[in-house]
Amino acid sequence: MFGRRKVSHRDAISLFIGEGCTVEGNITSKGNMRIDGKIVGDIVCEGDVSIGASGSAESNIAANNIHTAGAIYGTVAAHGQLVITRTGKVDGNIQARSLRIAEGGVFQGTSKMPSKAAGLPSSSDKEAEFPVSDIQPHLKKKAKEAAAK
Repeated sequence: MFGRRKVSHRDAISLFIGEGCTVEGNITSKGNMRIDGKIVGDIVCEGDVSIGASGSAESNIAANNIHTAGAIYGTVAAHGQLVITRTGKVDGNIQARSLRIAEGGVFQGTSKMPSKAAGLPSSSDKEAEFPVSDIQPHLKKKAKEAAAK
């Protein structure tokens, strides 16, 4: 009633990083995540990851679905859908079953869509396709640029 929608347990956010907050370190979550601040570190999430317009992630991200209106610098693996909104930016390699980029959204890197019906390859396969060492120089460059500002 009155436009309210019932929030299911599946839609509940279990981790929220607010605007103005910076988190450094790796995060593992079974629930959904919302990032409106900044995270520097890898994210492994069994749920969905949503990055708001004020959010940024210098991260390798593996999640069910990923939605970004902010910036991601690193390797992204979505078992379902990756959405880059008109204000979103992804600078790095991506792998997703489905990819949607809105007009104005930015993607710089390579993309792969799995051919296996079962979804993304195992973690050992992902490392072979997108080794973490490939993005380390990129993250160091971004850190230097941010420090210079």
